[in-house]
Amino acid sequence: MNTTNPSVLDPCCGSRMMWLDKADPRAIFGDRRREVLTVTDRSHREDGTRTLRVEPDTLLDFRALPYPTDSFKLIAFDPPHVVRAGPRSWLAAKYGKLGQDWREDLRQGFSECFRVLEPGGVLVFKWNETQVKLAEVLELTPEKPLFGQVSGRRGMTHWLVFMKPVAQEGSPA
Repeated sequence: MNTTNPSVLDPCCGSRMMWLDKADPRAIFGDRRREVLTVTDRSHREDGTRTLRVEPDTLLDFRALPYPTDSFKLIAFDPPHVVRAGPRSWLAAKYGKLGQDWREDLRQGFSECFRVLEPGGVLVFKWNETQVKLAEVLELTPEKPLFGQVSGRRGMTHWLVFMKPVAQEGSPA
């Protein structure tokens, strides 16, 4: 666990592949699984395998975050985006797999992320439309993104930036 006072949360860190510094002390890396897997990926080793390490600082469920309200300045929310995958799926091993009630899971995940985000804090959301369209996912939160960017070879990965509203004087948060 990070010993500094982290101001960033990644509640679905997986193998931390989007992080430039996979041990950045400003962040708490969380995930619901801790495992080391050997996956097939012909682009890496001669034998066609790669070792995938999911080693979070803390085990947690993004639907019920164990942190007080308004705890973080920034949240990197990259939840699993695969709904259908076989038992030996490389995508499911790499990114995780959503359950049958994935809409409620993501609804709770957004709610929890915004709960622990401080007013004026930023949530960076990453979603790949391989199986579920972004529009379906955005219906699961009342929050609206400020801006976003599409990336990837097929233009299916979306990066969106949200900012938690700051309560106006005399109005509820």
